[in-house]
Amino acid sequence: MSKEVFSRTEEKYIIKRSVYEEIIKELDNKMEADSYSKNGSFYQICNIYYDTYDNNLIRTSLQKPQYKEKVRLRSYGVPDRKSMVFLEIKKKFKGCVNKRRTGFTLDEAYKFANTGNITFLKDYMNPQIIHELSYAIKTYKLLPKVYIAYQRRAFFGLENNEFRVTFDRNIISRREDIALEYGVFGERVIPEDEMIMEVKYSERMPLWFIEILRKHDLNKASFSKYGTEYTNYIKKGYREVKKYA
Repeated sequence: MSKEVFSRTEEKYIIKRSVYEEIIKELDNKMEADSYSKNGSFYQICNIYYDTYDNNLIRTSLQKPQYKEKVRLRSYGVPDRKSMVFLEIKKKFKGCVNKRRTGFTLDEAYKFANTGNITFLKDYMNPQIIHELSYAIKTYKLLPKVYIAYQRRAFFGLENNEFRVTFDRNIISRREDIALEYGVFGERVIPEDEMIMEVKYSERMPLWFIEILRKHDLNKASFSKYGTEYTNYIKKGYREVKKYA
C-alpha cells in the first residue's frame, strides 16, 4: 500500500454478493489475494473527500467530462492522529486513471489540507506530489466535504501483478463529523446485498477474465462512490445521519 504513483485503466461493475461468491471461486489459480486479504478477509478503507464550497469537483465529475480530478485523504483502518495516512490526487483522462499520493501522519495531513502549506518535509513525504496537492488545495479552496468508508478484498494476477481485481462492500458515508479518527458510521451508499467489483490493468484485461465477465453477463458501470453519495444526498435532501456499524 506504499506505492505513490499509479497509472492504469479502471473499470467498475455492480454485482450481487451471490455473484461475488461465484467469481471468487473462478479466480483460483489465476489470482492471489494481497497480504491484507488473506483467508477471505476484508480490510477497512476510510476516506475524506475534499471539494469546493459549492461541490464543483463532484458536480463536474458527474457530467462525465474527458478530464476530471478528485482529492481525498485515505487511511487503512481507523487511525489516530499519529497514524500514517495518504493524501491523494486522482486524475482521470479519457478512461485512464493517474493517482498520485504521499504519506503524512493524520495530524500533518489535516494541517496541510487546511492551507496547502507545509513547514518542512519529512522523509516519507514526496515533494513533487505535495506541490501538486498544494496547487489543487489553494486553487479550488478545498474543504472536507464527505466521509466515505468501505471494506475491501483485493487480488492481483499471478502472471501479471499489474492486473488487479478488488471487491468493495458495506460502503457508508456521512457529511457530519468528518474525521477519520471518529470511526466507521454513517448511511449506506448502495444496498447491503450489492458490491462494487473494480478491475484495474495497465495494458489489457486477460482473456480468461473477460470470459468470467461474459459468463455472468456483467457490463461495466459508470460508478463513483463519491458521485453516488452526492447524488443520493441531493435526491433526499439533508437529514440526520443514521448510525451504521
